[in-house]
Amino acid sequence: MEQFNYTNELIHETSPYLLQHAHNPVNWQPWGEKALNQAKTENKLLLISIGYSACHWCHVMEHESFEDPEVAKNMNAHFVCIKVDREERPDVDHIYMTAVQLLTGRGGWPLNCIALPDGRPIWGGTYFQKENWIQALEAVSKFYTENPKETLEYAVKLQDGIEQNSLVPISVENAGIDPLFLPSLLKKWQSYFDTKNGGTHGAPKFMLPNNWQFLLRAGKQFQDDKILEQLKLTLLKMAFGGLYDQIGGGFARYSTDEIWKVPHFEKMLYDNAQLLHLYSEAYQADQNPLYKQVVSETVSFLKRELLSSENGFYSALDADSEGKEGKFYTWTKPELQQLLGTDFELFGDYFNVNSLGFWEHNQYILMRTEDNDSFVKKHQLSIEDIEKKVQNWKSLLLKEREKRIRPGLDDKILTSWNAMTISGLISCYKAFSNPEYLELALANANFLKQKLFGADGHLFHSYKNNQSKISGFLEDYAFAIEAYTALFEASGQKEWLDLAQRLTEITFQEFFDEQKSIFYFTASQQQDLITRTIEIHDNVIPSSNSVMARNLFRLSYLLDRPDYLETAQKMFSTVSGNMANYPSGYSNWSQLMLDLTGNHFEVAIVGENAINLLKELQKNYLLHVVFCAGTTENDLTLLKDRFVSGKTLIYICQNNSCQLPVETVDEALSLISN
Repeated sequence: MEQFNYTNELIHETSPYLLQHAHNPVNWQPWGEKALNQAKTENKLLLISIGYSACHWCHVMEHESFEDPEVAKNMNAHFVCIKVDREERPDVDHIYMTAVQLLTGRGGWPLNCIALPDGRPIWGGTYFQKENWIQALEAVSKFYTENPKETLEYAVKLQDGIEQNSLVPISVENAGIDPLFLPSLLKKWQSYFDTKNGGTHGAPKFMLPNNWQFLLRAGKQFQDDKILEQLKLTLLKMAFGGLYDQIGGGFARYSTDEIWKVPHFEKMLYDNAQLLHLYSEAYQADQNPLYKQVVSETVSFLKRELLSSENGFYSALDADSEGKEGKFYTWTKPELQQLLGTDFELFGDYFNVNSLGFWEHNQYILMRTEDNDSFVKKHQLSIEDIEKKVQNWKSLLLKEREKRIRPGLDDKILTSWNAMTISGLISCYKAFSNPEYLELALANANFLKQKLFGADGHLFHSYKNNQSKISGFLEDYAFAIEAYTALFEASGQKEWLDLAQRLTEITFQEFFDEQKSIFYFTASQQQDLITRTIEIHDNVIPSSNSVMARNLFRLSYLLDRPDYLETAQKMFSTVSGNMANYPSGYSNWSQLMLDLTGNHFEVAIVGENAINLLKELQKNYLLHVVFCAGTTENDLTLLKDRFVSGKTLIYICQNNSCQLPVETVDEALSLISN
C-alpha cells in the first residue's frame, strides 16, 4: 500500500479532482461551513483554488506549487486553503471567475482567488509559476495585514462589481421582436465564419454545438445556402480533424489550432452529448452518412468509456496519460508499420501519417482530409473495400490502444451533464430509429430518477460511490426538464412529462425571481455564497436560463399552460437587448426567438399505432413542432377525447386548434409548413 507524507481534509471527498490533492502538503479543505467559519474565527484570508480533473494546467500548477512543502508552508501559515472542483460547485466557480475576470480581464483554470474571511474576493488570477505564486501570496498577505481598511474597501467595490455583473438589464415588458433583427444578427455572425476550415476565425477553436444547431435551424428557415454550406463544412472538418478520435469515436474539448488538428485531448461528457444532438439534427436535414458514422462511433465511445455499471455517465477523461498530454491517442510511424503491415501505405494516406499529421516527439495525430468517394477514385478501390478496411484498421488499433495506460477518469456523475446526454440520445433515436439509443436514454433517465432525486423530489447535483450530494443548481433542473420532456415526445410515455412538470414547479418555487422574470442559478435556501448569480450567456454549454425558457415554451403547449409561454416571452424580453452585440453568446436564446416567431405546430397522434407513426414523423427535420402521442385514452389537452378505436389519427394543431385528422405520415407532413 502506498505511503503518503501528507494527508488533508480532501481525503473524505468523492470528487476525483479533490482527491488528486488529498496528499498535498497544503492543508486543503473542501468548500463548506467548516472552512468558512475557521477563516472568520482565525481572521485568516481564504485562498480559493478552483479547477477540474481534466485540466492540464491545473496538474502543472499542482506539481510545481501545491506539492512543494515550502510553498505549502507559506499557504498554510497565512490562509485557509480551499480546493473547489468547478464541476461539482459551478456556483462557487461563477462568483470567483467573475471576480478574476473583473480584476484581470481574463479567466480560465486553474482559477486562484484570495478572499476576505467572509468570502468577498480581493485578488486573483489563473495559472502562476512557482516563483510568481510565492511572491503574490506574500504581497497580498502583507497588504491585508498592513492595510485592513483599504482591503475592505476594495472588497466592497469588487463585490459590487460581481453583483452588477449578475444583474440583467430589464427590457420593456413583452417587447415585440423586430422582424429584421434575426437577418441582421445572422449577417453579423457570418462575418466571423472561417470559410476554409469551418467554424469561426482564429484559434483555439471550440465546437460550440449550440451555435451550429441554431445556424442549422436559421439556415433552413431562411433558406440561406451560405449558412448551410458553412455548417456542412464545419461538421465535416470537425469530424475529419484530430479533434475527433478517429479510432475510438468521440470528440476532445477543443482544437488548439485553426484546422481542428491538435486538440486539448481531454474528452468531456457535455461536449459529446451536445454533438450527438447536432450531428443527428444535421442528418435529419441532410442524410450525410458521415453524420451517421460520427453518431454511431460517439455513442460507442460513451458506452465503452464513460458508462457506469449503474447506467450513469461519468464526467470526463483526462488529456494526460503517463504525465504526457495526448500520449494515449497518438502513434509513431514504426508502431503503425508493425501493426498494419502491407496496409500501412494505404492507411497512412487515409489518416495522414505524413507531414500534415506529424505532431511532436515523432508522434502522429490521425486525421482525414478527403471523403471516401475521392479516396477510392485515387486508389482505384470500391467504396465497400475501403469501408471494410477502415473498419478493420479501427478495430485493430483500438484493441492495441487498450493495452496502453489509460488517461485519468473523472468518475463523478453529474445530473446536468447526464440529462444533456439523454437529450442527445433522444435526438439520435429520432434521426435513426435505432432502439439502442432510446434504451440507453431510458436507462440513464431511470438512473437519475433513482439516484439523483431526493425524497422530496428535489434534485442533487453530483453522485459517486452510492452517495448523492450537493443540492441541485438551475442547470440540473433545466437540463433534466429538457431531457424528460424529450423522452416523452419521443416515446409517448406520460410518466416523463409528469416528472418534467413536477421539476418545473420546484424550479419556480426555488429559483425564480418574479420581478425580473428570470431564474437564479442557486436555490433560495442556499446560504454559503456572497451573492446569487444569474446565468444568461450561452457558452460551451447553453445557459441554464435559456434552456429553462425553451422548456417553458414546449411545456406550455404540452401541458396547456399559457402562463409558461408568457414567462418564456418575458425571459426573452429581459435578455434580448444584449443579443446584437454578442450573437454567439445568445445562440440558444436565438433558438427561442425562432420558437416564438415561427409558424408553430403541435402534432398530436392518437391510437394503437401512434408510436410507429411518431417514429416515422420524427425522422424528418421539422422546425417549430411539439409532439404529443398516446396509444390509449389520455387526459392531456392535445389528446383528450381524440381516441377512436381501430384507428390511429394524426392531428396537426396550432395554438391548440386542430385541423381535421389524417392517417398517414405523408398527409401530416404536407400540413406542416416549415
